[in-house]
Amino acid sequence: MSFEIIERFGDHEEVVFCNNKDVGLKAIIAIHNTTLGPALGGTRMWNYKSDEEALVDVLRLSKGMTYKAAAAGLNLGGGKAVIFGDPKKDKTEAMFRAFGAFVNSLGGIYITAEDVGTTVKDMEYIFMETPYVTGIPKAFGGSGDPSPYTAHGVLMGIKAAVKEKFNSDSLKGVAVAVQGLGNVGSHLVDYLVAEKAVVSIADIDQAKVKAAQNKYDLKVESPDDIVTSECDIFAPCALGAVINDKTIGQLKCKAIAGGANNQLHEARHGKALAELGILYAPDYVINAGGLMNVFVELEGYSAERAIDKTTQVYDNLMEVFAIAKETGSTTEDSANELAERRIKNIGNLRRHHQGRMSRPFSTLKEMTNRQK
Repeated sequence: MSFEIIERFGDHEEVVFCNNKDVGLKAIIAIHNTTLGPALGGTRMWNYKSDEEALVDVLRLSKGMTYKAAAAGLNLGGGKAVIFGDPKKDKTEAMFRAFGAFVNSLGGIYITAEDVGTTVKDMEYIFMETPYVTGIPKAFGGSGDPSPYTAHGVLMGIKAAVKEKFNSDSLKGVAVAVQGLGNVGSHLVDYLVAEKAVVSIADIDQAKVKAAQNKYDLKVESPDDIVTSECDIFAPCALGAVINDKTIGQLKCKAIAGGANNQLHEARHGKALAELGILYAPDYVINAGGLMNVFVELEGYSAERAIDKTTQVYDNLMEVFAIAKETGSTTEDSANELAERRIKNIGNLRRHHQGRMSRPFSTLKEMTNRQK
């Protein structure tokens, strides 16, 4: 059954099942494609209902990371890892160090990072066993929490959407509805308020809503109602699949540009948005700021350079919008075309110059030295 699932979700180069009963570790690492460079993707810890659910999740996410890195113009491939367990009660130092040992055994073809259910502290434990981890504490030469950079990338994506949809270079007075006030969503609100946008918010956690209200004068809506609220930009920053058969006919926004992963429940919803005249900023293009940040970390971290790097999200989205207009395709398909074209072109280049080109990531040696 596992092999059938793997084949169904694309041509993954390697899938590693990790098990250490002594520390309660059960995990899967999926490496989708390393044409452009080492596969980088976070480690998610989740209380999966079944092995199949976890495998489908890691395969889907790792493939998405390949496209995200390619569309972002980074010399990285796509990978992802999932750890079985409740992140609120099952974590131990030994578990993450054991997982770090599995990552290390892959010799650098997979580099991990923080994701849902894991923290900077968890990355520190992994770093004790392997240099192939990013998002480690600043005290160790890392960048720490990547969410401010993800949020800044989303801000640049919103600016691109406003330019494309309204031909405006300013967010002043633009109505933006932010669904989800987690690490990315809360930072995005800060950026939007600074840009003088008119911001409305929603989150299932009322403590997060109150914290935002204490800082700013914001309109508050319920997590469900904000999806269909009247606004210029709807910015989903919570769970995925928010654009679905139930919500799509009720949308009153002009564009969708947010930080959540897998915002479309199915690919056909991208076409439905286009038919409704709603501009969609493909999620893996607009939320690539965190990945750009850890890429800079691998080069030798500079916060200023990381912020500068995330401004590229604007240009990447404008290129996606241009492809969509030129070809008459959806923005989602156009983003896929942009990513696939880069993978194909660079892959052909490397095959023609096999053995003569430098490794795409010369800094891996520096990462190893960083640990010593």
